[in-house]
Amino acid sequence: MIVVTGATGALGRLVIADLLERGVPAEEIVAVARDPKKAADLGVPVRVADYDDPESLRAAFEGADKLLFVSASEVGKRVPQHRNVIDAAKAAGVPFVAYTSILKADDTGIALAAEHQATEAYLRESGLPHALLRNSWYTENYTAGAAGSIAAGAVIGSAGDGRVGAAPRADYAAAAAAVLTTDGHEGKVYELAADEPFSMAQYAAELARQSGKPVVYNDLAPQDYVQALVGFGLDEGYAGALADADQGIARGELASDSHDLSRLIGRPTTSLADAVAAALKG
Repeated sequence: MIVVTGATGALGRLVIADLLERGVPAEEIVAVARDPKKAADLGVPVRVADYDDPESLRAAFEGADKLLFVSASEVGKRVPQHRNVIDAAKAAGVPFVAYTSILKADDTGIALAAEHQATEAYLRESGLPHALLRNSWYTENYTAGAAGSIAAGAVIGSAGDGRVGAAPRADYAAAAAAVLTTDGHEGKVYELAADEPFSMAQYAAELARQSGKPVVYNDLAPQDYVQALVGFGLDEGYAGALADADQGIARGELASDSHDLSRLIGRPTTSLADAVAAALKG
């Protein structure tokens, strides 16, 4: 039985869909969610659990052969939540855990990586057989705002000429499903990123090419980028984290030439052009 946490999130949903497409029987997949109503359309059994409720997690993991541990979304709260998940998996006797971490977690200076680093360490100390799925950024982090960028004629950021190995969530989901449905992944660390990373200037140029409208990249100082994001309505803390991540991109910390992602999914990663085209189609 394969258990997927965060099943109603954008990534978890895609993993479950991919597992079903690979022929895993629906009754052999369990979706773990806080709100069962949101999981009703997944087509698989649902167990209710919360990362803040250790007992619910242990019950949800009973009988699991493999667990996909999707990292929590509440930055600043993830370390205790993740420890709850790991403790529950150990208590339930889960034979294998795959955890969604961040690219180059060992040595990245990106602030958002700290909780992933702590989680990886705790997972190693637990003794649970596991694999680390270290994901780079999602292309959707950018393409979700494609229409607005085209309308404004500009993409803003603070990444300089740095390139990001972003890929669509569907690519990362396919990699997770591959790890969950094949053997030999215990102890593996997968650095998952697009085959062809792109700069923000390249992203702006692709928006311009496909829309037929002028779009440029405006590179801002980190503090100016934070203020711009706050002006768009983002919380200052989150805006600061995004600006910090852009500095990581400038340092090359969200790109990789490992090709682990394309190897796991058995095809080239989705190109920037195809990701933009899909976004513009809506």
